[in-house]
Amino acid sequence: MSESLPTKTTPHPHAGKLIIVEGIDGSGKSTQLQLLHKWLESKGHKVFFTEWNSSDLVKETTKRGKKSKSLTPTTFSLLHATDFASRLYHHIMPPLKAGMIVLADRYMYTAFARDVVRGVSAEWVRKLYAFSIKPDMAFYFKVPIDVAISRLLRGTRGQFKYYEAGMDMNLSPDPTHSFRIFQSRILTEYDKIVDEFGLLTMDATQDIATQQELMRTLVSETLHDYKPKRGTYGRRTLFWRRFDIHRSE
Repeated sequence: MSESLPTKTTPHPHAGKLIIVEGIDGSGKSTQLQLLHKWLESKGHKVFFTEWNSSDLVKETTKRGKKSKSLTPTTFSLLHATDFASRLYHHIMPPLKAGMIVLADRYMYTAFARDVVRGVSAEWVRKLYAFSIKPDMAFYFKVPIDVAISRLLRGTRGQFKYYEAGMDMNLSPDPTHSFRIFQSRILTEYDKIVDEFGLLTMDATQDIATQQELMRTLVSETLHDYKPKRGTYGRRTLFWRRFDIHRSE
């Protein structure tokens, strides 16, 4: 990684904890985060979940762009950054301030890997996300490309989506082959930033239970000094209403 690339992110000063997961499609990261979510709630923690490209501000615009196949790499990057900024200030920061645990399925590291593979300047992407905050924990679920492909094709979808497979990059007319090339390049970019940003690498080829057990152990260690604010329930309820966010149940 070039030393000229901006790498710093700001640690947040809030009582809550921000835990995020990263990985290519088919890595199993979402499954692991869902299991962690249920486990944390079973322990009595207040948890809020957010995922990549889910802000109402740009979600429909992104869908229209994908449907018309009119998104350029830079446009795609800007839309995702807008989504991220909206969710950071409206969905992530409020619960952190209220002392809750926030779980995020994908974070800015997705852009650092995927946008660069699409040809966007690494330095430009880093600066684009300069407003971000550093998560308390960042898991990277690493999986061989063949395993990811097998998991996705034997699932309910049956085929790869246009942008998921990198078809917009004209890598191959075959969606599966294009996916292999595109996602393999993303794996390479992830490998470049693991040490730089302190991502915790998980062996995503292990069975679900084994991965989850390790994840819970690591999270428990991070939460050993976690002390949620007392008497903040009323304020939590207030910010849910203010930002029109549904509480995690």
